[in-house]
Amino acid sequence: MSEPAQEQTLAEKAPPRYECLSCGYVYEPSKGDSNAGVHPGTEFVDLPAGWRCPVCSAKRTQFRNIGSSGAPSGFKENLDYGFGVNRLTPGQKNLLIFGALGVAILFFLSLYGLR
Repeated sequence: MSEPAQEQTLAEKAPPRYECLSCGYVYEPSKGDSNAGVHPGTEFVDLPAGWRCPVCSAKRTQFRNIGSSGAPSGFKENLDYGFGVNRLTPGQKNLLIFGALGVAILFFLSLYGLR
């Protein structure tokens, strides 16, 4: 029996970012590297062989994959369900959840001002 195909989420399909272990510079494929003539959209594996970190001149071997940024964390077919929350990135979801929690706490504390 063959194994079922593994589906990938939109975050897994997005091109990953790479961080320099020496200085913390993050190479984002959507921005590229204008100083070295690397056009936006160039993935890390497609960088020229002689490319180095623009901050500290570290080699490409000194970079590690830190995942993608700004992509929804769900599957494409699920984006239209719910109240639009499925289209939010993980950072936006955190802001929504903890922001609502903060407002609820402020509302609760404001009840102490009633007589």
